[in-house]
Amino acid sequence: MHVTSWRETDAGLMPGDFLDRMNGDMRARRAAGWHHTIVHSVNHVQVAEQDGQVIAFALAGASRDHPGFDAELTTLYALKTAQGQGTGRALLRATARAAWDAGARNLALWVLDVHPTRQWYTRQGGREAAHKVDGALTEVRIVWDDLRELL
Repeated sequence: MHVTSWRETDAGLMPGDFLDRMNGDMRARRAAGWHHTIVHSVNHVQVAEQDGQVIAFALAGASRDHPGFDAELTTLYALKTAQGQGTGRALLRATARAAWDAGARNLALWVLDVHPTRQWYTRQGGREAAHKVDGALTEVRIVWDDLRELL
């Protein structure tokens, strides 16, 4: 589901070779990483299901790359068929609640500058706080200074 949602959502936004590598060894490493995250409760994982199938997921944990922020939303993806139905908003709020309950008081994330979710996050109350360039990609930091805005 992770790789499928990337391909559906990020086609044309990410370098083609990156998405092409989401097979074989990379897929196995992603699966192992998810297994570790879930089994060892490394981060807060939220999923949305429909008819017994995962259609969206969110992952947050301690901030890795956002000085002054307690929590980081590292991933929030939904299959194309699940987009526009409030699923992402519900997952964002559930993830914020889990982070709040774990002691976080603010939240940050990185999103590609050209990604449509950039505007979606600002509509959810986030504000743009910084930019970073990594090769051909530019990312924007979106933050919630007070996590209660999402609760």
